[in-house]
Amino acid sequence: MSEFFSERLGATGINKHYLLGHDAAAALLIDGRLVAAVEEERLNREKKTTDFPTNAIDWCLKEAGITFDDVDLFAFPWNWSPQVLDETLDGIRNSPLPEADKAGIGGTIADLFDQVVSHEAMLADFEARTGHRPDPAKVRFVPHHLAHATTGYYLAGMTDAAFVVSDGRAERFSTLTGEIRDGRITVFEDTVTGSEYSIGTLFSSITRFLGFVPNNDEYKVMGLAGYADPPSPNPFVEQLLVLHDDGRYSFSKPLRTNDLHSHDALFEEYFGPFEDTLEYTSRVSAAAQEMLNVATAHQVAHLEKRTDLNLLLFEGGVALNCLNNTPMFEGSRFEDMQVSFGASDTGITIGAAAHAWLNDPGTDPAHIREAAAAPVTPYLGPAYDEAAIEEAIEGFSDRVTGLRLDEGEIVDQVAQLLTEKVVIGWFEGRVEHGPRALGHRSIIANPGFSDIKDIINTRVKHREPFRPFAPLVLEEQAPEIFDMGRKTNSPYMTFVFPVRDEYRDRIPGAVHVDGTSRIQTLTDEGTPRLTALLRKFIELTDTPCLINTSFNVAGEPIVCTPTDALNCFLGTEIDYLILGNHLVTKKN
Repeated sequence: MSEFFSERLGATGINKHYLLGHDAAAALLIDGRLVAAVEEERLNREKKTTDFPTNAIDWCLKEAGITFDDVDLFAFPWNWSPQVLDETLDGIRNSPLPEADKAGIGGTIADLFDQVVSHEAMLADFEARTGHRPDPAKVRFVPHHLAHATTGYYLAGMTDAAFVVSDGRAERFSTLTGEIRDGRITVFEDTVTGSEYSIGTLFSSITRFLGFVPNNDEYKVMGLAGYADPPSPNPFVEQLLVLHDDGRYSFSKPLRTNDLHSHDALFEEYFGPFEDTLEYTSRVSAAAQEMLNVATAHQVAHLEKRTDLNLLLFEGGVALNCLNNTPMFEGSRFEDMQVSFGASDTGITIGAAAHAWLNDPGTDPAHIREAAAAPVTPYLGPAYDEAAIEEAIEGFSDRVTGLRLDEGEIVDQVAQLLTEKVVIGWFEGRVEHGPRALGHRSIIANPGFSDIKDIINTRVKHREPFRPFAPLVLEEQAPEIFDMGRKTNSPYMTFVFPVRDEYRDRIPGAVHVDGTSRIQTLTDEGTPRLTALLRKFIELTDTPCLINTSFNVAGEPIVCTPTDALNCFLGTEIDYLILGNHLVTKKN
């Protein structure tokens, strides 16, 4: 897929994740229970890889101790049927584009279908990369947005819910709304929005305009938005965004997804020629953020009139915009809103598998009830035992020293270390799924030091100084420290809340410039060792949070193996490394 987009659309370098083909992953359900899921990037070490998830598929099978012959259903989170192709080509032919452009785009889409995304092309690719050709009777092609919706439904315990799915584009569309009841999806067809009006692609275009990587660096735009207020009037809202009475939105100038720069001139018309300054980039970012907030709030206001359900699921890449999620929920009548750890394209393999299973006539209703009652966890990837950790440490014995401790000693010693201005790599258990490090492959530090954010950004992460960090907080204490409104938890860093005034000076390293934090709430059941560490740290310092950021440097995936962790540790100014039950220090 990556080769096709690089050759036909120039999607290389900064634009390498443009349109389709990123976040490859695999997941495995057995009798409806999610037993394994991992992103290919964690294994092949290419961030947001476009490659076929060969390693991820192989690991999932090995983790479960099965082979392809044991698999009852194969689910793909795309459904490029011949009908989708015909509808796409009809849309191009009926568009106001010049005839030459129509011919060029139509040819590209037809070739994309034949060579990359048709059912036959996908199965041929699967066979070429794995050596196995699935029985067609066992194959399910799940429309991309329905896979997103089912991911949210499955990970929310399969509770009936309304949903919004919004991302860049998939098949023909970019966003839709609907309901899921008893595992069956109803799409409100009049809310379906085409890719030419994709708020996700537009936000990615703004990301690219500001000098970042689209479909990768949107969180940088979110970070920059905190440094400015949106302009008033906001040209993105007043001139570009068009809200319709049926809950849809469009743009006064449709996107041209074959043109990476289709709106650059418009951006400069609104804000002046591009300037690589904090003042300029933060002003554009704040304007873009307000536009996204307005568009999704408009969708939700219409959706809540269409459904009597009280739970709202928000899935798709746009749902990772946590600055939008809190006001989106607080402005609605829904009793709760959930954004899963698999909201982006990393999670659609989970949703596709769940969708195929839920809609298969042979599925046992007892298995559905059991899966719905099972605890949900993001810790679904590879784990490494003490022997593997010790072997890895021995491989670096000329550069590091490893001290094996028992469980209580790890918590006590690390809590004591964190009373100082140190940065610690924290590696335990199974790799978390999704784009956020959730405490199994994390870098942690004491937020009580005002300069700790700069230390981590420059000496460890090697990234922009404006980037904020997330605090870990005990779920029962979170509402005391953060103004959480109607939310009571945020276990996956998908919501942002204002820090209460009396706590801002106590956790300055975890407070963004706008006075907010993207929090991760901890429980003893979900993350027992990390929660014990936080409790001990609070006991020693009376500081109620720890900083958590992903265990990687800019441009690299989150670490997976002990060797990955040791390489990152030695390539940065991380002070200590916890590998399972080992405290690792540098010899120099």
